[in-house]
Amino acid sequence: MFALLTTFSWQELRQHPWRNAAAVLAVMLGVALAFSVHLINNSALDEFAQAARAVGGQSDLEVSGVQGNFDQAVYKNIAQTPGVATASPILEINSYVLTPQGKRALRVVGVDALSVFAISPDLMPLPDAAPVDRWVLFAPGQMFLNTAAKRILWPTGAEPASSSGALQLQSGMAWVDAQVAGRVRAAGPALAVMDLGAAQDLFDKPGQLTRIDLRLDKGVDRDALARQLQTSPDWPADVRVALPQEAESQINNLSRAYRVNLTVLALIALFTGAFLVFSVLSLSVAKRAQQFALLGVLGLSGRDRLRLVLWESLALGLVGSLAGLALGTGLAALALGLLGGDLGSGFFSGASPSLQFSPVAALVYGALGVAAALVGGWWPARVAQQLPPAQTLKGLGSLGVGTKSHWISLLLIAVGALLTRAPPIFDIPLAAYVSVGMLLVGGITALPWLIGLLLGWLAPRLAHQTLPLLAVERARRQRDTAAVAVSGVVASLSLAVALTVMVASFRDSVTQWLDRLLPADLYVRSAVGMSASDTVFFTPDFVQAAAQLPGVSKLQPQRLLPLSLSPSLPAVALLARELGDPARSLPLLAPPLPVPPGQIGVYVSEAVVDLHGAQVGRTLPALSKAFRPLALLDKEPTATFFVAGVWRDYARQSGSIAMDLADFRRLTNDQRANDLALWLDQPEDTARVQQALQALAGPQATQGADAQRGTGGLLEFGSSAQIRAISLKIFDRSFAVTYWLQAVAIGIGLFGVAASFSAQVLSRRKEFGLLAHLGLTRRQILSVVALEGLAWTTLGAIAGLGLGLVVALVLVLVVNPQSFHWTMDLMLPWAKLLTLCLSVVAAGTLTAWLAARAAAGQDAVLAVKEDW
Repeated sequence: MFALLTTFSWQELRQHPWRNAAAVLAVMLGVALAFSVHLINNSALDEFAQAARAVGGQSDLEVSGVQGNFDQAVYKNIAQTPGVATASPILEINSYVLTPQGKRALRVVGVDALSVFAISPDLMPLPDAAPVDRWVLFAPGQMFLNTAAKRILWPTGAEPASSSGALQLQSGMAWVDAQVAGRVRAAGPALAVMDLGAAQDLFDKPGQLTRIDLRLDKGVDRDALARQLQTSPDWPADVRVALPQEAESQINNLSRAYRVNLTVLALIALFTGAFLVFSVLSLSVAKRAQQFALLGVLGLSGRDRLRLVLWESLALGLVGSLAGLALGTGLAALALGLLGGDLGSGFFSGASPSLQFSPVAALVYGALGVAAALVGGWWPARVAQQLPPAQTLKGLGSLGVGTKSHWISLLLIAVGALLTRAPPIFDIPLAAYVSVGMLLVGGITALPWLIGLLLGWLAPRLAHQTLPLLAVERARRQRDTAAVAVSGVVASLSLAVALTVMVASFRDSVTQWLDRLLPADLYVRSAVGMSASDTVFFTPDFVQAAAQLPGVSKLQPQRLLPLSLSPSLPAVALLARELGDPARSLPLLAPPLPVPPGQIGVYVSEAVVDLHGAQVGRTLPALSKAFRPLALLDKEPTATFFVAGVWRDYARQSGSIAMDLADFRRLTNDQRANDLALWLDQPEDTARVQQALQALAGPQATQGADAQRGTGGLLEFGSSAQIRAISLKIFDRSFAVTYWLQAVAIGIGLFGVAASFSAQVLSRRKEFGLLAHLGLTRRQILSVVALEGLAWTTLGAIAGLGLGLVVALVLVLVVNPQSFHWTMDLMLPWAKLLTLCLSVVAAGTLTAWLAARAAAGQDAVLAVKEDW
């Protein structure tokens, strides 16, 4: 076999390098995309884990607030508890630092330098000054930065001396001054460490802690100690004890569905690559049919011919996979350097991870590339195996196969439909992915039956039109051959249709969602993200003064803060705003229910229903328990929250809960706000109102601000039109890869049609010669082949459109809700879909005509003499 590969197969590769290179390229692109996505996600997760370990340290237990910060009075009792070797108090503050590019997010960690090294050595401040002044560790306003923080402050690398490294950080509605005194070794996003007391003073959080990391004595049962602490009589209700590294598991669980979906999307290129390998080898086998037949006469068995073609496909897959792994590694390194590890999800924003190569993953994705090539080469290998040597040597062989029952195809489709009802596994729609695969395979294998059914109906209606009848009858009687020719088009077109419908549906739903949530003329926010909402906010006096500005007819404040409903899941977003009529102010899925007397109505997003078990028409005890630390101490009994409706929220995958601002303030007495919505007397007068708000915020408001974008300063501005346009631009950029995949898939499908038609016309040279002897001109023969191509690609387009719409239903109604916990309205962009189908039909017909030109010349006429 090796001798045949180095002689027989090698000569084929040398004579047709570009054709085989196309198959290698398809496999390479599929492997490269999937492997690069895996490397980027794994590197981002590893970076996040390292950052979590650096900040969390090597603690045995972690004491933290149920909601936000807690009183540091508990620290003394914990540190004196028998069994606790070291207790390290921590205050974490999410703020913004003023940089040459505007304000950027910065995480500030206040530590006790005397205890932090024993548990979190990466957070130990390291002074830069020489000789070292150890008292600088405890001095007010002295900060120690990690590498990522220095990178955003000094992008060019020109770091000033520590004595001149002044910083400005945002606290409330003001910039506060700090000084760079050294560095820390902590990895991850931008981080600054300072003395605990200094951090409390700088950000006006006296006596507050975020957590206490505990290192226990050897032999101490940490579960028993945790129970002992929480059951002690004086234990605060707003403090809990848990195992460390929960944040790492939370982000891993939440981002898993996104990462899996992105990988599956990348594997589409491998799926279509298998069809390109199939097309290339089908054409190769057709051109070498007589050579295979001669090998058969000389003693090479059909099984050996099958093995030979499979070895050729294995070689293509192996070369493509190795090249794909190399390209994928390069793409991942480039993406991590330019974009970080986010890939548009928002889970790893701000991180700059280094590439983490995985040999095991390389073997897995390389094996997938080889498997795709072998699957694509199986059919041509079977054709080579079943060639009748004697007839093929005389040019009478056929590349078709016998008709198979369509019941297997219908069974696959039925099982695929049933799998759409299955629940997700580990929050991943695995059954839905299998369903999509079975629907595609079932639909493609049912093509012969569909072609026979439709062309059987069409043939009697063309009885008096010779050339169309000849084309239709041959296409009908060679339905298996036709199915082989258009299978690539059906596969690629169905995937293109499904992606087009899914993206269009999502975009239309997001547009409607933005229209409902952005009714005001101007929006002002203090914090870009929810994490800094308790540090950066609008004071009640500022809100009241803003409402009285000239030109402002109405102002609605909103308070936004994270709320933990479950320790194992990320916090949900609590939105306290003036709801008025919830049916008009929120994109509810159904009309709101009346709230029973004595209860407080809340409106939860779909993610809260899926992740936290909220049900419309019932109370939400988890919210009552989580809300208790926020409520006033003299509020009795505990508030009861009633789920009055469910709404769509495409901005927060972890979930969100909306409640009326008056109820929130009555329960918490928190008068602060994070976002302001303003209705103006003259909507076009936004610039003047922005200037008035900046003047109201004080002289520091415009520091670092971008006047054109309305960002970067203390206040962030945006009109409803600007926010809508930016959101849709981000959406289009996030889904740009799907358009590229559609183009690749369609191109591969059309290449498959060209290769299949070329293979068929090569085996029909004598048929064309006989038609020429019977009086058909070359133009008429080309017309017959073009009409065959028209019939085949039209049927392929019909099948691809129908199959794509079915797959789109699964993606929109099953995969998306199970993966991201939100729904969308199905929207069919008929103009795009019809244009796509007509383009495929036109390109397929032209391809068939071009493929037939070489076989309908003088050599076809002379080929008939070979039998004389």
